[in-house]
Amino acid sequence: MRVNLGCGHDIKPGWVNLDGRPGPGVDVVADLDDCRRKPLPFEDGTIDALFMSHVLEHIRDTLALMQELWRVAKPGAEMVIRCPYGSSDEAWGDQTHVRAYFMQSFEAFSQPYYEKADYGYRGDWTALAFTLLVDQPTVTEADLEGLLGRIHRERNVVIEMIVRLQKVSPLRPPVRDKNQAKAQIVICPGIRE
Repeated sequence: MRVNLGCGHDIKPGWVNLDGRPGPGVDVVADLDDCRRKPLPFEDGTIDALFMSHVLEHIRDTLALMQELWRVAKPGAEMVIRCPYGSSDEAWGDQTHVRAYFMQSFEAFSQPYYEKADYGYRGDWTALAFTLLVDQPTVTEADLEGLLGRIHRERNVVIEMIVRLQKVSPLRPPVRDKNQAKAQIVICPGIRE
């Protein structure tokens, strides 16, 4: 089973399309921002893949959502999340956005992140890859090092980020492993959907 979370009008054939409101093509109606109080209507460990496009930045209680998605995902299941990059104007251009995301933001959805504090989160996702969509027509290999520096210092270099996460099961202990593998970073110039 594959679930398209917060589908809106983007109905994916062959997927379970979930949204907060009923509509044409919506298979399941559920509030993604209320997972702490009301679990999603799926059994534990039954979902093979999850997709979320421009939804996460609207969620107030992201830890509850990510823990709930961890519960319903099969071990090793992958999730793709598309969202505006935190330093882009698009991250805050929509008044319904409540949070901005950067590559480092996704560490909060892994257990090793909680080595110093415990917020009650019991999910564990590891980042496999980040694809950064930049608003430039071309990027050469020589530009790459300078571009990575600009991404951390300047606004509107990266417009959108696509993150590929994988469920880690069982939960890892909350001990940060300094040798943990890093996610792949792919930069795609001039691509906007």
